[in-house]
Amino acid sequence: MKFWQIKEQMVLGTLVFETLGQPEKEREFKIKSLKKWGLDLIFGTKGGQETYFTVQSGSRKVGETFTHEGEEYKVVEILKELPKNKKIFAHIEMINGTAYLIGELREGNKNLEIIRLPAAELLIAFLKKHKLMQVIEALRNVGTASELVKHKGEQGKPYPFEELPPIARRFLREAKDVEKEAGFGRLAFAYFGENKDGIPRYWFSWLLPTIALFDLNIAQDVDKALAVWEE
Repeated sequence: MKFWQIKEQMVLGTLVFETLGQPEKEREFKIKSLKKWGLDLIFGTKGGQETYFTVQSGSRKVGETFTHEGEEYKVVEILKELPKNKKIFAHIEMINGTAYLIGELREGNKNLEIIRLPAAELLIAFLKKHKLMQVIEALRNVGTASELVKHKGEQGKPYPFEELPPIARRFLREAKDVEKEAGFGRLAFAYFGENKDGIPRYWFSWLLPTIALFDLNIAQDVDKALAVWEE
């Protein structure tokens, strides 16, 4: 079969499942989420003024003074709980093609930026810390949405939905559950049957909101769904 014929079969036969809710512009997180990302929330001073900021977990001690980007910081307290009436919200911001995780400490209408880090770098470190290797292996790019790609075996004519085997249907169910929790998702999926050794052949591309992947429960559910193909 010629290359263009294979491509045409893929276009005609690929199944597309969309959860087209309104992607979250931001998500609220608890202070324990910062720890899971490898960050400490600090109360201290910046240029002599009291404020809050974050540092890499375990990198600073109470009473320590340091300089960052020309500003002098002092660590007064490493917080274990959020200050009264304050909440943490985070969102993804795109700058010149690169995604950044922006975290803000909020009280009413007052926002204080406490995190501005490359989202892909932080996400990979977070996934490694929690041993979510299926997500790491499938991760291809990170924007406001992240793309996960997984494939095995030679491509062929995709099966119609009615002919999908139990393993494929199970994956689709788990993926839909993840998307409901994340609020958005798009899965392009093609199943080509088994090879001569009985191993499934498939390809898929899965888009999920990046900010949702920073929620450990959702990231674990994504990892579990991807692991269906390793059983």
